[in-house]
Amino acid sequence: MTDPALQVVDLRKAYGGLTVTDAVDLDLRSHEIHALIGPNGAGKTTLISQISGELSPDSGRVLMFGRDVTHQPVNQRVRQRLARTYQITSVLPEFTVRDNVRLAALARKRVWPTMFSAYTRDRSVNESTEQALARVGLSERAEAITDDLSYGERRHLEIAMALALEPRVLLLDEPMAGVGLNETKALATLLRSLKTDCAMLLVEHDMDVVFEIADRITVLVAGRVIATGSADDIKRNPLVQSSYFGEDDA
Repeated sequence: MTDPALQVVDLRKAYGGLTVTDAVDLDLRSHEIHALIGPNGAGKTTLISQISGELSPDSGRVLMFGRDVTHQPVNQRVRQRLARTYQITSVLPEFTVRDNVRLAALARKRVWPTMFSAYTRDRSVNESTEQALARVGLSERAEAITDDLSYGERRHLEIAMALALEPRVLLLDEPMAGVGLNETKALATLLRSLKTDCAMLLVEHDMDVVFEIADRITVLVAGRVIATGSADDIKRNPLVQSSYFGEDDA
């Protein structure tokens, strides 16, 4: 049996008396979309930040394909092909779409920004850049200034930047936040298509999207996992209904 793409084991994080992630166990399989849902303040973003290396857990382990990366910094996890997007778009608005993606591609080469111009002609960087742009449908917008993009296009750009890192594991923190209905549908279609490239852990509040595209769903409430299963399993789970959806059996 192959190792999961990502495995979180007994992960804990507290700030003073507030426990934010409480003995969290979770696994992500190759070529899977695994959604992480829960109410505001459940600890979802804190958990993602521990997986990406931006926060250190108090205890527990994070493994990628069986390799312990718990104490590795962000840049080492990136080199092991883990990438992340954020709730708030994180792009360089004065740069072109292509240059934003090219800068991301350069991160895998460990190139300093001051060396950027010397690498604009690097064949492998340019190939990664163009492939990522094509994958998200932004090739025709490659020379546009990022500040001129719609919010939905910026979301696509962020995903292109993540793909330029050639990830095997992709962490997505609320990619549908702030986008309209048509853009949400386009993003959902895109994410579903990316399963052939990488495994995805998706934090999302749009339950229609979650139930449509997730292979499995984990529910986090007050820092603890209360359920994991298929969309149908989660919909029928009485604890999830009462703790998250606000429904009670009567």
